[in-house]
Amino acid sequence: MRVCPTILVVDSSSFFDSHYDVIIVGAALAGLSAALELSKAGKKILILEQHNLPGGVATSYVRGDTEIEAALHEMMSIGEKESPLQIRAFLEGHGVDIDWVRVPDAFRYVDDETDIVIHSGKNGDIATPAKDIARACGEETEGEIYKKVLEFLSLCQRVDRSCKDLQANDRGTAYIALHHQDLAFTSGYDSKTVMEAFHLPKKAIDILSAYWIYLGTPASKLPFSAYAVVLSEYLGNGSYIPRHTSFEMSLKMAERVREMGVQIEYGQRVDKILTDKKGIRGVRTASGVTIEADVVLCGAYPNTVYARMLEGDYPLPKRKIQATHAKRLGVSAFSVILLLDKTAEELGINDYATFLYLGGDHDEEAFEKGKTEGPYSYLACVCPNVIIDDASQKGTCLYSMTYLPNGEAFAGVNEDNYAEITRKNAAHFIESASRFLGKNLRDHILEIATETPVSVAHYTGAFMGTIYGYSHNVDAHIVARTMNKKDEANLPGLYFIGAHHIDGDGMAPVINSGIHVAREVLKKGGRK
Repeated sequence: MRVCPTILVVDSSSFFDSHYDVIIVGAALAGLSAALELSKAGKKILILEQHNLPGGVATSYVRGDTEIEAALHEMMSIGEKESPLQIRAFLEGHGVDIDWVRVPDAFRYVDDETDIVIHSGKNGDIATPAKDIARACGEETEGEIYKKVLEFLSLCQRVDRSCKDLQANDRGTAYIALHHQDLAFTSGYDSKTVMEAFHLPKKAIDILSAYWIYLGTPASKLPFSAYAVVLSEYLGNGSYIPRHTSFEMSLKMAERVREMGVQIEYGQRVDKILTDKKGIRGVRTASGVTIEADVVLCGAYPNTVYARMLEGDYPLPKRKIQATHAKRLGVSAFSVILLLDKTAEELGINDYATFLYLGGDHDEEAFEKGKTEGPYSYLACVCPNVIIDDASQKGTCLYSMTYLPNGEAFAGVNEDNYAEITRKNAAHFIESASRFLGKNLRDHILEIATETPVSVAHYTGAFMGTIYGYSHNVDAHIVARTMNKKDEANLPGLYFIGAHHIDGDGMAPVINSGIHVAREVLKKGGRK
């Protein structure tokens, strides 16, 4: 990941006004989307970012003459220009114009028995992917398997609509039971159980389960409500990426909030969130400057805030600490990114995204291996040059391979063994992809970069390098967290934004979290 230069700490008190309506800790996507929404309402806003650029993990870095995407594989909730979905509509409505490129297919699924491309639909078309999944199960016409898959994906769409309503509105238990019956009926079940209830063939379940890597929890443990949103979005509407990496998105959002009067200061790490007997009163930076505010929106994890960032007189309820620590942190990431000396076509790379299972493993077995230092048996392989010719220099291509290990698996990594563990996993990734492609990728490497839970932790400051918020499970899905909002409530004037919010992980969900929290601030305000 991009490493910031050493920042000279100077007296920065002249940068700031004495008081702001809102201070946002972190210029990542959630903070930037919240700033867009709040500035439109006329709020006086200050964003403090510890790095020298915006975006958090929505960024890029440079190797040689090539800019490389740091984290994003693809985004949901974008949609076509003429029929925009939530994220595109929000950004364009706030004057942020991203050059979105549609990913033509959902994914290529490869295991020891199956190699098939699953095509995504447009504007809610789930018949297209349903046909491909049925064909992978040996059904050439639209028969019983197709009908079962279509029925299952239709349920996903209905649950997706319900989840969006819950995220956008304050709904009680009775309303959910009356108006969102599909969500209420399925909310206590894991995704695999729901799929099996439709009597889908194992191969169909394996293919449908492949998206677990975007949520970090295998289907057998993943709440159906969370998975329904992902399947509905990606299979029914397709995915998109910014033409110039995710940094195009974060940079344009930062430029727009500046135009709207928001003050952004980089190289300003927040050490303390300050309280008094009424609640939040402001923050103190690492350089010792105290800044007053009615509201603080915080991108740092609640675990970090409650452990070492709060300072002052407001008593923190014991139940709040217990509820926070009861949530399990999500997974981190291990990626190997190659710049290769041939074009994608010359290397036989025809698909943007390939979900590659190794050695007969599927989601549960592959997930369990993520509790170790590797090697891993599931790779999400991405080649941006398949859809963007100039993603790298002419005559070359980029190829990334990613797995999501549990950050705790790297707890024993130190300066003595880090390089060796990284090298072994990188070699395994490259050898696995080489076998799949039928080309020895080692012979074509111009540049190589690795991202590990250790480097992610170093860059973001997140404990164990987690980038996926809190782990999705049946105790902490959207319905459970929505129905227990007392455990989500914080100190008066303190709001959390980002992957750990109810909206969940991923770049589209964290943008949504900023939107929803901003609207909550406008409704409830700060300390009374």
